Amino acid sequence: MELSCSLDLITGKVVSVLENEALLLTKVGAEIDEIKLELKAIRAFLEDADRGLGVVPLSETDKQWVASVRDIAYEVEDVVDEFVYHFNQQQHWRGKPSRFFFKLIHFPKDLLVKHQVAVKLKGINKRIKSISDRNQRYRVSLSESRKSDKQIGGEYHRNNWVKNLSESTLFFKDDDLVGTDKAQSELLGWLMDQELQRTVISVVGMGGLGKTTLVANTFNKQVVKQHFDCCAWITVSQQYVVTDLFKSTIKGLYNKAKEKINPLINLDSMSYLELLEELVNFLQPRRYLIVIDDVWSTHLWQDISIALPANMNGSRILLTTRKEDIASFEFGVAKHIFPLKHLPSEESMTLFCKKAFVGKSGQCPPYLESSATKLVAKCQGLPLAIVALGGLMASKNSIAEWNGVYNNLNRELSENDTYLERLKYISLLSYHDLSYTLKQCFLYCCIFPEDYAIKRKRLIRLWMGEGFVELLNETNPDVVAERYLSELICRGLLQVEKRNASGRPKILKMHDILREFAVSISKSIKFAAKSDGRREVEDDGIRRWSIEAKEKEMKAASRTALSRLRSLFVFSVDETSRSSFNRLPSGFKLMRVLDLEDTPINELPDELGNLFNLRYLNISRTQVKELPKSISKLYNLQSLVMKETQIRELPAGIVKLKNLQYLVAYGWNANRWAFDFCIGTVVPSDICLLSNLQVLSTVEASGDFIKQLGKMVQLRRLNVANVNETDEKNLCFAIAKMIHLRYLEVKSCNEDELVKMDALESAPPGLETLALVGKLEKVPHWFNSLESLRFLFLQGSRLRDGFLLHIQALPNLRYFFLLNAYGGDQLNFVEGFQKLKRLRIEGSPRLKEIVINKGVMPGLQQLNIDQCQEFTTLPHGWESLPDLKQVYLSDVSPGLIQKICRSKGMDRQTITGMMLSRQEGPEAIFNITRWH
Repeated sequence: MELSCSLDLITGKVVSVLENEALLLTKVGAEIDEIKLELKAIRAFLEDADRGLGVVPLSETDKQWVASVRDIAYEVEDVVDEFVYHFNQQQHWRGKPSRFFFKLIHFPKDLLVKHQVAVKLKGINKRIKSISDRNQRYRVSLSESRKSDKQIGGEYHRNNWVKNLSESTLFFKDDDLVGTDKAQSELLGWLMDQELQRTVISVVGMGGLGKTTLVANTFNKQVVKQHFDCCAWITVSQQYVVTDLFKSTIKGLYNKAKEKINPLINLDSMSYLELLEELVNFLQPRRYLIVIDDVWSTHLWQDISIALPANMNGSRILLTTRKEDIASFEFGVAKHIFPLKHLPSEESMTLFCKKAFVGKSGQCPPYLESSATKLVAKCQGLPLAIVALGGLMASKNSIAEWNGVYNNLNRELSENDTYLERLKYISLLSYHDLSYTLKQCFLYCCIFPEDYAIKRKRLIRLWMGEGFVELLNETNPDVVAERYLSELICRGLLQVEKRNASGRPKILKMHDILREFAVSISKSIKFAAKSDGRREVEDDGIRRWSIEAKEKEMKAASRTALSRLRSLFVFSVDETSRSSFNRLPSGFKLMRVLDLEDTPINELPDELGNLFNLRYLNISRTQVKELPKSISKLYNLQSLVMKETQIRELPAGIVKLKNLQYLVAYGWNANRWAFDFCIGTVVPSDICLLSNLQVLSTVEASGDFIKQLGKMVQLRRLNVANVNETDEKNLCFAIAKMIHLRYLEVKSCNEDELVKMDALESAPPGLETLALVGKLEKVPHWFNSLESLRFLFLQGSRLRDGFLLHIQALPNLRYFFLLNAYGGDQLNFVEGFQKLKRLRIEGSPRLKEIVINKGVMPGLQQLNIDQCQEFTTLPHGWESLPDLKQVYLSDVSPGLIQKICRSKGMDRQTITGMMLSRQEGPEAIFNITRWH
């Protein structure tokens, strides 16, 4: 629960800000201690309630108590933040003798504020005690409630329910399944191949994909039963006892082997050692199959592998898991991994119709086709969701009923207990297994609109701005946040839509069904809420507000409501809202996050300089032309993001933002082929004073900036433009000192100016991305030190023949992009490029052919050729490159396009480009998509 994990943050703020600053009246210290003790005392209950959420439904009394505590904790945070707001205002005048009379006038006001804080905290303490007393008088304890639920049939007992759900799939018929033939064929191949070594086969995927159903149906095949001497099915779930697993395995093995357990054996009375000995003795001489369903931890393998002998009889262990790290775990034996995918749209519709139109032989009536298609699309190929919604719709016949469910799907998912209970339970198991911090990070993703492409860097900076990322010793916060992200992806709670050249996730999405559940949870705990911008926001304690503006104007909210917010997002979701958008409402002085990306505002609110609490400000792709001078007051700002804006110069006061870590500011020109396509931003020369800055992109080198750059040894990313040849020594001196640098882009002041960097002895050891824009003529000598380089971008380089010899040996190069960089007629890839996955060549008008020798770039997946009008033939043997999936050709020789069309038996249309995509399977068959 979001509250329970934030209590320590709140109490910490109370102590550090109020007590350590010693600015309050003496009485306040006692009030602080009281609140600290009370909040820590009730945290245990909240943690217990959080673990029980979704397993044991809280009573109405418990819900009311939790809500009361949440509101109290938020009120403490408000009091503290209000005081810090006042404190920071006064700090502006401290230390300035000329302001003596001003301070003297405001001294009584300071005393009044301190007194008000003391009174408020005292009142909060009384209320905490009163709600605790009231709760003790009226509530039934959570532990008693759980005990009672377990006694009444065990309906909400997690282990029993999961076990029942798992084992019930053993009785599914083939008619109940859709789209499993190919997956089952692959599993059967691994189960019954000639490999004699004990082998682990992992089926991995998010909850609801049908892992258990697929494995159960495979497990039940007669051909499998005949192949193995004995088989057993074990359901593990999140909580397990090893001896119980051993007992279940023994019973299952004897039953499947049609042997009776020795009547002298009493499994319940046997020790761990005795159970282990019984299992090993039984399995050692046999070819066995053990299915381990619903594995949540790698510790399980350590617990049970000793009981599964590594005989050479062709035995198999088949497990299902939601977590990729378990599937890829080194079990110390042969292994296979089968990542289960979502159902395609056609098979999704077939499965849905089977459940929704049982009395109509699974045929959708024409008048419901449109509604059915929309509902199926919501499920995004998740079988469990398709089956659940199909069952729900089976009793509904009119278009109005169907549209009503679609329009109120969020409410149906959170309130409907008949058909959707299993969907909710299984979908949220991964959520409830998360730590408190990760629960916050997951819920945060539902702030973005449905189907929104969430960028990794943006999400990580937002988490940091919210204070979700825990600081671990000397570990960089970005690294910690990357771990959080990997964990959510690993559990199937976030989906990777696109990866960058380094293999890191670049674009993420949230499954619609999971998002609906997250929205419901967020609203119930006042974590976040969304609005369409038409209705005024009510002051109901919500801390994060997401506006999806669909109308011409966004309705202003009350100052009171906004004053309690900590995060505000505005999304313009259509052109209507983009074309005429009001200025933002005012009054949000305690804001931590303000994200206005893609919002067509043309100026920032007047109160921006008062947002002392602001950690994250994003105005990317807005119409803002300048930052107000008052931005220098945002002392706590960590991230300032201004991508593709019209801001060309930053105010001098930017250097006062001592906590700034992430500064991104640049603009675009309309012509993507132009040398000055990316426009940098002028920054003050003394920007080097920002010792916490880690990302600086993209800056125009002006004044003494390059000379001062050597002081910024902490940078991890640097994009610098407008560099002259005379800057070489100072630039190389600075780069050599940046030992943490991962990303470097250097752009000359014009197309004819050399990007001169020969003074650099060797590149920073961890450099992963390098972009050089401007005349190069030859590859710098230090290229041989780029052992970590994954992405290389060269533009306007005017390179000569033979330059590839200095690049081909780079051991980790994944992505190579040449833009207006080579003027020759032939590119010869003679050797190397062993890890290259993508090759893009654009703007080489004289280039006629590319030669790729055998054994070069064996892992190439994508080849792009664009703006190469003389290019007449594809590389010899390109179809035999094993991993090549796509070839893009645009604005190349018309003869090449026609030649490919003839080879595929297609008509010769006048077209400018085409995409060749390899079909699935080992055979080199490419489909063609053409464009004019």
